[in-house]
Amino acid sequence: MTRKALALCALALPSSLLPATTAQAQTAPAQIEVPITYLRQEVELPPTLSNLDPVPEDLGIVGAEVALADNATTGGFLGHDYTLDIVSVAPGDDLLAAAGAALAASGLLLVEAGAPDLLRIADLPAAADALIFNVAAGDRALRDADCRANLLHTLPEDAMRTDALMQVLQAKRFADLVMITGPQPGDASYAEALRRSATKFGLTILAEKPWTFDTDLRRAAPAEVPLFTQDFPDHHILLIADEADDFGRYVEHNTWLPRPIAGSEGLEGLGWAPVVEQWGAVQLQNRFEKQAGRDMASRDYAAWAAVRAIGEAVTRTNAADPAALRAYMLSDAFALDGFKGRPLTFRTWNGQLRQPIPVVNARALVQLAPVEGFLHQSNELDSLGVDAPESTCTAFGGTP
Repeated sequence: MTRKALALCALALPSSLLPATTAQAQTAPAQIEVPITYLRQEVELPPTLSNLDPVPEDLGIVGAEVALADNATTGGFLGHDYTLDIVSVAPGDDLLAAAGAALAASGLLLVEAGAPDLLRIADLPAAADALIFNVAAGDRALRDADCRANLLHTLPEDAMRTDALMQVLQAKRFADLVMITGPQPGDASYAEALRRSATKFGLTILAEKPWTFDTDLRRAAPAEVPLFTQDFPDHHILLIADEADDFGRYVEHNTWLPRPIAGSEGLEGLGWAPVVEQWGAVQLQNRFEKQAGRDMASRDYAAWAAVRAIGEAVTRTNAADPAALRAYMLSDAFALDGFKGRPLTFRTWNGQLRQPIPVVNARALVQLAPVEGFLHQSNELDSLGVDAPESTCTAFGGTP
């Protein structure tokens, strides 16, 4: 019998009589629904001196949407159906009620909120079996004493950013520092992270000053900033703690001594920056820019990483149960390609996503941390941020 005749005979047979491989090929993969919710607490930002860099209304959200499209590429072949619901809570509205409704619809939740609200959401009875991703809060306490077993962090903690910066400064022998700290709570928190990191890597902050100006520095900076910085001792780097993005832009090139600035302005350690171009990052940047019409920021990247981590775990486990996904993400088998030159993994002692930190200026990647020469007994990425021996988090299985 010819090959064509055999094929015609096969078409005439019922599927139960076909060879096993042919019958299996006709069987569609079991459909798995993977609903994800992005929950955002809108905030009224404090007034700043400049409106040159407005905060995008879709900050974070587009990163999740781009990752959802990435997940769908593989999910379409495997029968995994990913959906993303955006829930945005206006200032003053009931975030916990919105969180409860979101958790009733999905056990996979990305949260853009401050640390206190994140903890309230994680402690809801409805969240006990959920998997929550922090995509916006860098507070150390969330990865330390206030950690929660159902809360993972794809945004780098502040200490990872400041440790990366100090590694670069130490490698370049910029050992003597001074610092200006802004008046906002986020400024104070970031300044404390800078102090800890400076001590950790053997650098010295010789003097500090609080930022107290209420004048319009757009006109007065050339006269006011030199006087404000005149009494600083000689130093290599001026640190700026200005997470509100208020005054830092007016300090550079106006200081009494001609010194570089770093921290919240100048040389920065960031979760992501548009100047990252290696390791296939341009592909991610291009996909993001095509959808958003703007550059990808750190919060966008954190949301992208959270949704991609879900996709990777669903692909490998063929399940959408939050407990199964969490177990896989915290296992040695999990690794995420994050376009940063190394696979990204979660720390088993506090749920923080390990990731290299780009230390950048406005125009270029200066260095990717961890910097060569800063070693660690198990993983060099753990030289950035709260390491297991210093962690007080017990929610992930007892004393690390």
